[in-house]
Amino acid sequence: MFDILAIGGGTAGLVTAAGAAGLGARVALIEQDRMGGECLWNGCVPSKALIAAGKVAHNARNARKFGVELAPVQVHLDEALAHVRNVQARIAPHDSPERFRGLGVHVVQARARLVGAGEVEVNGTRLRARNIVVATGTRPAVPPIPGLVDVPFHTNETIFDIETLPTTLMVIGGGPIGTELAQTFARLGSKVHVIEALPTFFAREDAEIAARLQAQLEAEGLTFHLGAQAASVRREGSATVVTLKTADGSERELRGDALLVAVGRRANIDDLGLESLGVRTDRGGIITDGALRTNVSGVFAAGDVVSGGLKFTHVADHMARGVLRNALFPGSSRLDYSAVPWVTYTDPELARVGLTELEAREKFGSGVGVWRREIGAVDRVIADGGPSGLVKIVTDRKGRVVGGHILGPHAGDMIGELTIALKHKLTVGQLGAVIHPYPTTAEAIKQASEQRVKATFTGWKKDLVRRLVRRG
Repeated sequence: MFDILAIGGGTAGLVTAAGAAGLGARVALIEQDRMGGECLWNGCVPSKALIAAGKVAHNARNARKFGVELAPVQVHLDEALAHVRNVQARIAPHDSPERFRGLGVHVVQARARLVGAGEVEVNGTRLRARNIVVATGTRPAVPPIPGLVDVPFHTNETIFDIETLPTTLMVIGGGPIGTELAQTFARLGSKVHVIEALPTFFAREDAEIAARLQAQLEAEGLTFHLGAQAASVRREGSATVVTLKTADGSERELRGDALLVAVGRRANIDDLGLESLGVRTDRGGIITDGALRTNVSGVFAAGDVVSGGLKFTHVADHMARGVLRNALFPGSSRLDYSAVPWVTYTDPELARVGLTELEAREKFGSGVGVWRREIGAVDRVIADGGPSGLVKIVTDRKGRVVGGHILGPHAGDMIGELTIALKHKLTVGQLGAVIHPYPTTAEAIKQASEQRVKATFTGWKKDLVRRLVRRG
């Protein structure tokens, strides 16, 4: 009898297993494929490694502005992908069966199926556990576009094994995954078209920030087809032809030699035996309460497989820690998602936490404050020749941070400061009082925060201070 049994060796399952073992629990971990999950093999790790290769190529092409003369840049895709695999190989041991067995976890690499209350069948053997955590993640969703199944196309599960750099890459889906890879392949040398059904680029992000990122990507040569549906796909010789249909009913065609589909995710809930126990699911995955309990006693879910959950590795980690608390200790604790940051790893990076300006105005009305600082005007960014960008801090009427948005170099690292401010209800005045090292990009946060002090230093306050400093 195990105290906790996790199904799935991605982030949620790994954190659950390692954490439970560290607490002294009897733990089993079942993974039918490779340990490490989507993040290590098809997501975060390979994409960031390939993004790094694309950035090197881009910087090399633009080295002349620093007084550095380079020969014409040549991209060797096979070597760039070898870099990706080397990065994965260096990280993989941390997630390996051997490491987890060393932690005391009973690891089985096979398919698992729930067969009864507290029972999971693996390789014909039944394992029993007081608590079962389903952490099977997601896979790419493939839209029902006429003709798509009859043509070769890539998803994030295959794009990192591509053998030839596309001359023209068409990307269906203009979200973070599609856009990150679109920019990367453009920098590696492909002509790239991004097809997005929504009429607005990055509709979930702050509109001002998203518009600026779109303009910068277009300046690099990416072509966006917003408000356009992929109505059909067909093959003509060696070319793939995508027919686009816009809201007004007009149609046009795009041709390319490679197609990437990045339109969302589908939960891995098939053939797990959930229905035999009566575990409730919907199109988004497994339905849970705020403590990640399903409707069946002793069965939890964590990570991307949770319906409606934020599909981020760091959220999966957060969920797993919540499951440990709720499965192994008395009582129940709801998870807090009020201060979850996320990052799109384009160049410049786009990072966000909390409310957008529009969301804040809808919630708080006219008392909302918006404080900005152009990153391109910060001394460190000027010295580095970095891309322009913006720090944008949104506050309530008391000056407390309710949203933070950063477009610029190192935005993913900088957003942590605004996340702490939001989490602990700090004001921009408190942020502005923090000493930042000079010269750093993060000074933009301090400088944006100081805008509120300057904005409120008017009227009687300014008159009073003037009299105090001139009293001699």
